[in-house]
Amino acid sequence: MKLGTVISTMDGPSTTSFDFVVTKKDNVLKGQFVSVQTREGTIIARVDEIIKTNRYLERPDAVGEYEKEGVSMTDIFPTKRWEFLVARTEILGVSSEDMINRSKYPPSPGAEVTPAEEDVVIKFLSLDLENGLDIGTLEYQDIPAKINLTRLFQKHVAILAMSGAGKSYLTTVLFEELMDRTDKDGQVAIVVLDPHGEYSSLADDRKYLKKVKVIKGKDIQISIQNFTAGSFERFFESLSPAQSLALDKTLNNLRKEFKDSGKFDLEDLIKALKADSALRSNVKDPILGRLSGLKNMRLFGKFDYPTLNDVKPGNLVIVDMSALMNQRKRQVIAASVAENLFSERQKGNIPPFVLVVEEAHNFAPEKVKKTGAISKSIIEKIAREGRKFYASLCLVSQRPVYLSTTALSQCNTHIIMRVTNPSDLDHIGRTSEGLTRDVVNSIASLRTGEAVIVGEAVGYPTFIKVRKRKSDEPAHSRTLEQAAVEYSEKKEQYDKDLDAFL
Repeated sequence: MKLGTVISTMDGPSTTSFDFVVTKKDNVLKGQFVSVQTREGTIIARVDEIIKTNRYLERPDAVGEYEKEGVSMTDIFPTKRWEFLVARTEILGVSSEDMINRSKYPPSPGAEVTPAEEDVVIKFLSLDLENGLDIGTLEYQDIPAKINLTRLFQKHVAILAMSGAGKSYLTTVLFEELMDRTDKDGQVAIVVLDPHGEYSSLADDRKYLKKVKVIKGKDIQISIQNFTAGSFERFFESLSPAQSLALDKTLNNLRKEFKDSGKFDLEDLIKALKADSALRSNVKDPILGRLSGLKNMRLFGKFDYPTLNDVKPGNLVIVDMSALMNQRKRQVIAASVAENLFSERQKGNIPPFVLVVEEAHNFAPEKVKKTGAISKSIIEKIAREGRKFYASLCLVSQRPVYLSTTALSQCNTHIIMRVTNPSDLDHIGRTSEGLTRDVVNSIASLRTGEAVIVGEAVGYPTFIKVRKRKSDEPAHSRTLEQAAVEYSEKKEQYDKDLDAFL
């Protein structure tokens, strides 16, 4: 089907762009993929903008003069006959002999513009229709947005969107796709750090309950059996050499003391330090002060919980921290979980995994002191080194401007949903490779459930519509009205029960 004809302008056609006159008004949409035949092969281009023009209405002074006389130009001149649409495109590449190359020669004025063929688009965007993750459809063509697992996750991915744009919904769709894979497809384990309990309802879903394990933040325990002074320094300000030496010595003594009688915990460590009369107070007291702060978190016990036994191919482990209000405690948990996962993956004791960090800007914040960013260093370490060990990160954030640039820059794929904050948009424009100004400008107008994918996973910035989830919607997805009615009904029933009891 012919969409239009390439025209000559002051700027082209060139090897990077061309304009064409649209044959029929409703045949072309912004964002659509189109093609033109050249001597190199088939040029694939994306419609960046559509403008409407009219010869008779080009000069504001002429239009103004007629309007002053109370005469409409549309009554005098055949303006409708001279109204036409011009589509401006960006050339993405040339498809020739199963290869995608850069365009080295412009299309000719007068060349016919047609919709890009489905198989060419699939090849150009590196879609994996056979074994990919089905997250939706392309925005302007009825082609499944099936993304190759390796291309999406091996070099890490970031999901960036403002609150309410659908990032948690998209993340759930990704969980479903990962859990639905078979052994032959290649399964990875999934662990999510969930500060708001957004994914816990998956454990009650009939389709996925056997593959989901929820760990409550209040139940988590961290063993210090194998800790060194350096291990503790992840959680508070650095110790002096003398303090580190004293702490390591005490830990080694405890390991010898408890070798046959069992395990020791933070309380035992504090008692041992207090009982050591040989330690000077200027060495002992700062250590005790910092350890007491950790003790108050009630996180450190004699045994690790959870173990990593539930980290299995195709299974989802949800670390639900919604009941914890202390952000520092959440960071300690995040750091411990990430450290254990990465360490065991390096040893080959657990399968390849994807660690999903919700509200990532709170766990790996930019320009925050070490004491306020306890989990930042291990997240950045996995971002830098995880690819070699098939340890993948998925960072989910509504404020990318506050997210560690080190971690974000290592995410080779960005899935961006609606963002309206100017600072975040500017940051996304500077950190997301391949984003043109036109695409950045489109991000603020995306509707809920729409996204643009850029980077390693696709060949070019690609707009998609996220598919409907297979699992049931969680309770927190109800409307404000529904929540208010439910509360009133519960309150009314409670009052009736109380009256009956009295």
